[in-house]
Amino acid sequence: MNNKKTSSAVELNPALVNKKSKWKLLGKQKMLVLMSVPFVLYVILFRYVPLWGWTMAFQDYKPYKTFSQQEWIGFKWFVDLFKDKEFLISLRNTVGMSIITMILGYITAIVLAVFMNEVRLLGVKRFVQTVSYLPHFLSWIIVTGLVANALSVEDGILNEILLGLGFVDKPIQWLAEQKYFWHIIGWTYVWKEVGWNTIVYLGAMTAIDPCLYEAAEIDGCGRLRKIWHITLPGIKPTIIIMMIMSAGHLLDANFEMPYLLQNGLILDVAEQIDMYVLKYGFSLSKYGLATAAGIFKNAVNILVLLLANWLAKKSGEERLI
Repeated sequence: MNNKKTSSAVELNPALVNKKSKWKLLGKQKMLVLMSVPFVLYVILFRYVPLWGWTMAFQDYKPYKTFSQQEWIGFKWFVDLFKDKEFLISLRNTVGMSIITMILGYITAIVLAVFMNEVRLLGVKRFVQTVSYLPHFLSWIIVTGLVANALSVEDGILNEILLGLGFVDKPIQWLAEQKYFWHIIGWTYVWKEVGWNTIVYLGAMTAIDPCLYEAAEIDGCGRLRKIWHITLPGIKPTIIIMMIMSAGHLLDANFEMPYLLQNGLILDVAEQIDMYVLKYGFSLSKYGLATAAGIFKNAVNILVLLLANWLAKKSGEERLI
């Protein structure tokens, strides 16, 4: 009798049924669950446990004192952060380099993906894919060395080409003039990552129904009109999602390249937030100020991500959450 009551109660309660079915599904996929355990532990240990260190942003942190002995000072470091002219300059540089990199990266990746989708010669397509993908597998240190050599005043290949074509009368000091630095960062990122970034868009293009192209061709549409009216609208949801994800990295400007290419002549446009944190956290031992800068950076990234997602939702577009 009791068993009948229990079974009837479960049937009448959808929450209990759903809970039971979820545990049953986990039991069937126990090998997948076990395989995911190391990755979950990795995320917890290296992503969430270090968040304990954020407490330094609210302390007058001294390494020789225990946690209970630290002096709590509230938001003093955050106030000092925005009074520091050097931080404001690094914030400007970070946003500037990120925006240039994002715009160039998006436009070039979409254009290259459309180009490769339209190429019918398989050999040409594979060659372009291989050449554009290869730089992704180079480390930023190697890429920085290549860029420094290519932009060298004495024997840089870029200056040699410009001089040979008669576009300039004397070599340009690319890495000594501030007006060039952000563009060097942006175009170098494009050269390194454009091929890799096209993979997502090419995958989205394969999901477009070929019948749409056939119908457009019957209606007399050329390649450009098919690209404009079929291909680009077909990958629009992917473009929106990728833009939302990139918005969450607004203050994550590439650290290695500005750090390795910087010099005294362009320091005012090269220093970004990560370099500011490195300088004050390790060189000057101002751990609280450096931690406050890191918290600010992550908070802004999260807020921009949520804002971009909200705008996409309001516009009726695809969104992450």
